[in-house]
Amino acid sequence: MPAAAPLISSVQKLVLYETRARYFLVGSNPAETKYRVLKIDRTEPKDLVIIDDKHVYTQQEVRELLGRLDLGNRTKIGQKGSSGLSRAVSAFGVVGFVRFLEGYYIVLITKRRKMADIGGHAIYKIEDTNMIYIPNDSVRVTHPDEASYSYDLSHSLQYNLTVLRMPLETLKTETIQTRQESFDIFEDEGLSTQGGSGVFGICSKPYEKYVWNGKLLEAVKNTVHRDWLLYIIHGFCGQSKLLIYGRPIYVTLIARRSSKFAGTRFLKRGANCEGDVANEVETEQILYDASVMSFSAGSYSSYVQVRGSVPLYWSQDISTMMPKPPITLDQADPFAHVAALHFDQMLQRFGSPIIILNLVKEREKRKHERILSEELVAAVTYLNQFLPPEHAIIYIPWDMAKYTKSKLCNVLDRLNVIAESVVKKTGFFVNRPDSYCSILRPDEKWNELGGYVVSTGRLQTGVLRTNCVDCLDRTNTAQFMVGKCALAYQLYSLGLIDKPNLQFDTDAVRLFEELYEDHGDTLSLQYGGSQLVHRVKTYRKIAPWTQHSKDIMQTLSRYYSNAFSDADRQDSINLFLGVFKPTEGKPHLWELPTDFYLHHKNTLSLSQTRRSYTYWWTAGVLKHLPLPFDEVTCAENRRKLTVKKFHKYEEEIDIHNEFFRPYELSSFDETFCLAMTNSTRDFMPKNVGIDPSPFTVRKPDETGKSVLGNKSNREETVLQRKTAASAPPPPSEEAVSSSSEDDSGTDKEDEGAVSQRSTPVKVTDTGDNTKITENVVQSTKDVYGVNLSDVPSEDDLTIYTRFVQLGQSQYKQDKSSQQFCSKHHLERVINLDTRLWP
Repeated sequence: MPAAAPLISSVQKLVLYETRARYFLVGSNPAETKYRVLKIDRTEPKDLVIIDDKHVYTQQEVRELLGRLDLGNRTKIGQKGSSGLSRAVSAFGVVGFVRFLEGYYIVLITKRRKMADIGGHAIYKIEDTNMIYIPNDSVRVTHPDEASYSYDLSHSLQYNLTVLRMPLETLKTETIQTRQESFDIFEDEGLSTQGGSGVFGICSKPYEKYVWNGKLLEAVKNTVHRDWLLYIIHGFCGQSKLLIYGRPIYVTLIARRSSKFAGTRFLKRGANCEGDVANEVETEQILYDASVMSFSAGSYSSYVQVRGSVPLYWSQDISTMMPKPPITLDQADPFAHVAALHFDQMLQRFGSPIIILNLVKEREKRKHERILSEELVAAVTYLNQFLPPEHAIIYIPWDMAKYTKSKLCNVLDRLNVIAESVVKKTGFFVNRPDSYCSILRPDEKWNELGGYVVSTGRLQTGVLRTNCVDCLDRTNTAQFMVGKCALAYQLYSLGLIDKPNLQFDTDAVRLFEELYEDHGDTLSLQYGGSQLVHRVKTYRKIAPWTQHSKDIMQTLSRYYSNAFSDADRQDSINLFLGVFKPTEGKPHLWELPTDFYLHHKNTLSLSQTRRSYTYWWTAGVLKHLPLPFDEVTCAENRRKLTVKKFHKYEEEIDIHNEFFRPYELSSFDETFCLAMTNSTRDFMPKNVGIDPSPFTVRKPDETGKSVLGNKSNREETVLQRKTAASAPPPPSEEAVSSSSEDDSGTDKEDEGAVSQRSTPVKVTDTGDNTKITENVVQSTKDVYGVNLSDVPSEDDLTIYTRFVQLGQSQYKQDKSSQQFCSKHHLERVINLDTRLWP
């Protein structure tokens, strides 16, 4: 049993009952064995009055309570015709409470859909909500989001598992301290903090930047029990199953969109005065073995990267109705103040190094995107002179648009080399030590991997920050290539592949590419108003001819959305996030000429403290680098945790009951793990011959519906796999660094780029099957990584002969006893027949 486990919310089903004077919100756990009740006053026209008795009810107690409320609120005692308590709506959670010009509304989740499982912790997509006005008539004056009841989506997997592995002594100290500070959340469970069979339940404070209903819960979070608080992220969540010879590996992609300086494409550019940038999204890919779902015993790995607008004061004026409005620098920032605030946040959350991949254009006839590059280079150069050299910000400029237009250069080759160098510097997270197979068969690339190695595995230190102008099409392709490179290292660390390298046109990469395209389409719709215009296939130059017309339609859709509907969407975002608060006597939201002052607080009041221009980072951050300050065990971070001790069979920490739901009737048709995208069912050809591996290179036109039936195709598949395994390695880091420098200063095209599009080699029919057999059989060195001696030693032969003789004698004995039993049984049957037939 683990020493610590995530706390599971006991409020997952809600029913709202109403009387004339009050609302009663009854919440229960999935098994309906524990209940909590909230009382909401309806007689206050503008104030929110909520009473939480913080008592845990049983099912019988709740029935009695509702019966008394029904009887006491009838208009006449004993009247049966009209009920005093009516059921208003059923729900799955509370989004929050919002107030406009009059009274408060309660926002409830009425429809959800399961999107992913991470170690048995379910992640749901909110598909529908219901907003109910709280005050009654007598006092009235005339959406894709994700949530989880037990897994903190606002933090990365590395943070969540690092918290669970805190030392026991620290957990015991936190339990004692918090029990003294609070009488409810940390109530005594009757368990001794010293020893026993208890388990520490841990709940961490959410990371506010990625929580979208924080303002809606602000009015009640200090009043109600924490089980009522359901924190929601906005972005994307997708999960697919990679089957490796029947072994289920779940690949999960989670995108967290920042709620700070949030908005639409042309209305939110650059950064605000607090260092929050527009279109900032943290993308995390999680890989784990689904055959063991426990956080303590399972194998988990993750990699995080970030996208976001260039951290400067800049904007684009859309009033000219131009497809590409001119870029304007709004404020001079000679000391890179806003960039310093932004990178300070990243150092606290991710550690070092911070790597910037800038994809904007470097060469233009008229200055447009290059304005941003020049200012960003100046800001990074200024900030780096105060940082220690080993923790300096790494800046990589690469004009992706220029190389896309070239017919001689392959964009993805260059991106692959950049991805290799980035992943080697940052490393990735894995919760288990290096496997023995990597020690037995060491790989050169694995030995060069960076990050932070601990006794329990590896930690990612630092992060890649990718940007173009919009952070949509080019950024999504670059992030896919980095994610593909990291995925190879993750699979290798779990002992699933023999080399940290993945080829295109394999089932695994196709599955991952589909996840990233869905991820890019969703983020592009949220920020730009249309789906992706340029996809991975576009940059591989294998997109079908019909894709060009689709790209034109997406471009028109994006232009229409930016010109006509983005203003209304921006107003909705400002209202939902609490950036704008309606007030009587002041202009309405739609009457404001601009929302600039709403997002830039220094326009309303001057800050009392001024940050240093040289020591621009938060105190204490440099001391722990390259580790992120947020994951270091210190007093400041411990205050963000809720620690409580439970018996090991309590429902609040029992992930087995939470996942399998033994008290509910379930069917295979509704099982999530069978309905999710499957590499074998959706990507692998129906007849794969002799090689069903998801790492085999297929033909580009093969899908799950294609057939690989005849003999020549089987032989071709085998040779394709051998071709992929013996493919030459990508160019070295020195080559890409020198070429990157050339890219920024000249318009010459590189003509010697090696294409990474895995085009299968056509095999001619020779009719000689012996050659194929010789190619299939591999040496023991290729298979196992070691050479086996041809002749065993005499001692080994003696031991082997002895075991063979023992086995033969045991076999003879078993066979003779079996014959004796069958003969004895036959004699009994004959005797019985003789008695029946005299």
